[in-house]
Amino acid sequence: MKVAYLTHPSSVRHDMGSYHPECPDRVTVIGDRLLAMGLLDYVDAYEAPAVTCEQAVRAHTQLHWDQLHAQSPASGLVPVDPDTFMGPETLNAALHAAGALVKATDLVIGGEARRAFCNVRPPGHHATRSEAGGFCFLNNVAIGVRHALDVHGLERVALIDFDVHHGNGSEDILAGDERVLMVSTFQSHLYPFSGDIPRGGNMCNVPLAAYSDGQALRDAVEMRWLPALREYAPQMLFVSAGFDAHRDDEMSMLGWRDQDYAWVSRVLVDFADECCEGRLVSTLEGGYALPALARCVELHMRALLGID
Repeated sequence: MKVAYLTHPSSVRHDMGSYHPECPDRVTVIGDRLLAMGLLDYVDAYEAPAVTCEQAVRAHTQLHWDQLHAQSPASGLVPVDPDTFMGPETLNAALHAAGALVKATDLVIGGEARRAFCNVRPPGHHATRSEAGGFCFLNNVAIGVRHALDVHGLERVALIDFDVHHGNGSEDILAGDERVLMVSTFQSHLYPFSGDIPRGGNMCNVPLAAYSDGQALRDAVEMRWLPALREYAPQMLFVSAGFDAHRDDEMSMLGWRDQDYAWVSRVLVDFADECCEGRLVSTLEGGYALPALARCVELHMRALLGID
């Protein structure tokens, strides 16, 4: 059974300015790298649909949905926060990025794919139930999680977030929902300056000190994540895959290397195979050093595909 690969042309049309780190090239370099390395020969490719209002408001308020549509400009850029802007193509890209997670969830639970990767932007894990921010507009992965629970009837799912920035939006939406276990690592005292104190008993947050390296990640996974995941016994994994803890990425002060992303990806695939019937959906979050991003997503995809 192949891995599903989801993307959409709108992901490269959303543009927050020529010098913004969350740029269209992020999706392009990933696609180009996977094509050049022959990995797209092993996937089933899908064009992501747009998320519907009904699907989005399982994770967001109706007011948030309405405000995004009302703020969408016909031209120019509209600021959402000091670092996040809506342009004419932003809303469409956000709708398809979230829709990718819904489609990927359907494919994996329906047995049409064993695993899935969504190469889409804008990212989502900083979007809270009622607010956009941190380059994010809709919380793509939380929408996918709620779709698995509320539509497909799964009883327990886990969300793994290894972005260098705490997934505050995902925690805001999912904290206290006993149907979800969220485990994460992030650099402590970095934007959004949260996560050190979990907001719910279903949160396993592991803040990492600035200038720590990949060994800190491995310790967090082996000593915190895996025991929590095994005890919880999820039926499916969702992954917020951020690649901005890389030593080449100027957005952080962690020192992860390519092989650390390969390692954590293999660990998650092995756990999914062992405990979740292989069911895993991953989606792009951060990662702004383009060469490192492309290389590390390739390694992530190799793990999803089971190719060394």
